[in-house]
Amino acid sequence: MKGPAIFLAQFAGDEPPYNELGTMAAWAAGLGYKGIQIPTWDTRLFDLERAATSKTYCDEIAGVCADAGVEISELSTHLQGQLVAAHPAYGDMFDVFAPESIRGNEKAKREWAEQQVRMGAKASGNLGLTAHATFSGALLWHTFYPWPQRPVGLVEEGFAELARRWRPLLDAFEDAGVDACFELHPGEDLHDGVTFERFLDAVDNHPRANILYDPSHFMLQQLDYLQFIDFYHERIRAFHVKDAEFNPTGKCGAYGGYLDWQDRPGRFRSPGDGHIDFCAIFSKFAQYDYPGWAVLEWECCLKHPDQGAAEGAPFITDHMIRVTDRAADDFAGAAPDRDRNRRILGLD
Repeated sequence: MKGPAIFLAQFAGDEPPYNELGTMAAWAAGLGYKGIQIPTWDTRLFDLERAATSKTYCDEIAGVCADAGVEISELSTHLQGQLVAAHPAYGDMFDVFAPESIRGNEKAKREWAEQQVRMGAKASGNLGLTAHATFSGALLWHTFYPWPQRPVGLVEEGFAELARRWRPLLDAFEDAGVDACFELHPGEDLHDGVTFERFLDAVDNHPRANILYDPSHFMLQQLDYLQFIDFYHERIRAFHVKDAEFNPTGKCGAYGGYLDWQDRPGRFRSPGDGHIDFCAIFSKFAQYDYPGWAVLEWECCLKHPDQGAAEGAPFITDHMIRVTDRAADDFAGAAPDRDRNRRILGLD
């Protein structure tokens, strides 16, 4: 495992040091982070088109980060990925993710999003990265708790269409040598293990279809986030360290009652302030030799972002496990001896 790293999306702004990549990289390094995850839609920090077409630009960007004392952990196309498959019912709400010139045009937004994700794959490859963070988008989310019931074949057709849209993009990631890591997230058609498996089946188990693991989203779904790692550790290639808590009442539960975040039974918290057992998560990742970064994603509904960022690096560092290369009782063992082993087994 590598880390700690921090996702810059929630901190970027128009005021220094949050308005340029170099100053944000230095800010992150000053807090103890070794890596930064970059949102590719934020042109204050990153030029995605240049990165996709110019290895020289990518070398310059990597140099800026290195001079500040951090590496790039991953690039993110979360917002663009959402528009690869966006139900028109959400058109107005997702318009802000697209350039102003194509807002209101669902076809143009999708084509733009697909091109953005392709560029994300190329840019990640040009930077020498191995993983890329994104969303799947959603064609079926408005039917996740259906009334009236879903028509027969609706889910199958939805995942078939999702696969048709993503298969060529996954091929682009294959060409770039980069894993596309879908953050499994409510609001996306890929939001739990079952939906991820449906998608894998639809894309013929494409080797570049992988997972960004964020336990906060599983906590709020009341999914076993530890067993999830047992099931899918071979596909987990990115990790958001984000906490959550779930406190249902007699008035409200998992769906939140349209309440604001502070008032919901399920809400995001800074790492260590919620209910998630990060000691167990980091132990699972050590057990399975997780190869990627541990990246803070701050979305706490109570704590100030400056405090969350400052606390995040030591929290991750304290939980990272240097995997042992010996057993605790090796001191009491003996050199390998086949004849001795056979005697112990009563075979000689």
